Amino acid sequence: MTRRSETLLALAGAVLIVGLAYAVPWLRFVLTIALAKGLAVLGILLLLRAGQVSFGHALYLALAAYTVAFGAIAVPEALLLVPLAALLAGLVGLLIGLFVVRYREIFFGMLNLALSMVFYSVLEKFYALTHGADGIRLPPVTVLGRPLAGEAGEWTVLGIALVLALACGALVRVALASPLGEALAGIKTRETRLDFMGVSPKRVLLAAYVVSAVMAGFAGAIIALTTRHVTPALSYWTTSGELVFIAILGGAGSVIGPFLGAAAYELTRVYAAATFANAWQMVLGLVLLGVIVFAPGGIWGMIASRRRAA
Repeated sequence: MTRRSETLLALAGAVLIVGLAYAVPWLRFVLTIALAKGLAVLGILLLLRAGQVSFGHALYLALAAYTVAFGAIAVPEALLLVPLAALLAGLVGLLIGLFVVRYREIFFGMLNLALSMVFYSVLEKFYALTHGADGIRLPPVTVLGRPLAGEAGEWTVLGIALVLALACGALVRVALASPLGEALAGIKTRETRLDFMGVSPKRVLLAAYVVSAVMAGFAGAIIALTTRHVTPALSYWTTSGELVFIAILGGAGSVIGPFLGAAAYELTRVYAAATFANAWQMVLGLVLLGVIVFAPGGIWGMIASRRRAA
């Protein structure tokens, strides 16, 4: 699909999100969370291009969320807290990335998972600071000096998430079509060829890893502003599993896939929890199984195949 077609689809999706949020007010919360998780999965998409899967990106999600929660005490401005949280996530991602990019495949995934669980344990044990499993509520937050509360606050956070989704989606689209994207694909196929060309696979993967950490940071900040409450569960392995689930569900063929997967995941979970309160996880599992069997390319793969057939 051409860049122009993807751009038009992304803009149409943004209009649809705004329309749904206006027509069905309770969907504003669900769609904002979906956009946030789509941002995190968008970063994972870069790693998937290199054939690597991270089972620990919830670490950066939680780190950013707690940064917003603690930072709001001193700096309550959301437009400063969001980039600050993403920057911190990126810096930590750089430090961790220097270590994990030396490994590949299952070792890469498990190391990320282990570090995420270490962070989860820290959040759980330092009760005096983090309140343990109870988590902490966000102090009052403002946007341009105005309180981020009520219906106006919900629209503001949705707007911030939508702008970040469009901007980061465009950035990743350009990156995947650039030499960086080709180098990432080279890591997946045979990275020794990159060495022969004088390109360091570790540096290429590190760049993608840091960008993915930043996007997970944006996601964590948006989730914190939306839920107004952060807990260690944000860094638990199940949260990382959700992100991988969404990546498979949406498909890795386009930057739109992560957002399609996130929207489908959140809406399915909401309706499954309402209809099958004690078995909604089974419903999600059946959905994932159905996608793997009947649509291995994910939702985006289904759309792309139908466009080709037409």
